[in-house]
Amino acid sequence: QAQFVESGGGLVQPGGSLRLSCAASGTLFSIYVMGWYRQAPGLQRELVATITSGGWTKYVDSVKGRFTISRDNAAKKVFLQMNSLKPEDTAIYYCNTDPVGNNIDKWGQGTQVTVSS
Repeated sequence: QAQFVESGGGLVQPGGSLRLSCAASGTLFSIYVMGWYRQAPGLQRELVATITSGGWTKYVDSVKGRFTISRDNAAKKVFLQMNSLKPEDTAIYYCNTDPVGNNIDKWGQGTQVTVSS
């Protein structure tokens, strides 16, 4: 029943910016490592960024210096600020815990990010 809900995607030109939001539910949200995942057509799902409950972050090399993950534990939200977007960033973006574990049933609909001129 409970699932993550993503929003904020859209169509932007190369070099543009978007800020994605993820709304979560559950009393224990604040203890989990959260991640942003993306999946482009024909490719496997990729873990893009993670953030611990205390704010430690990690990024896949391809987005380092361009993306910033953050969270608001009180609001049960996680964000992804995406700058200097490239066409290869085009994908559906999802949030979930890292690892997904038994939250496999909580995947949301995702939010589409399209970077094109």
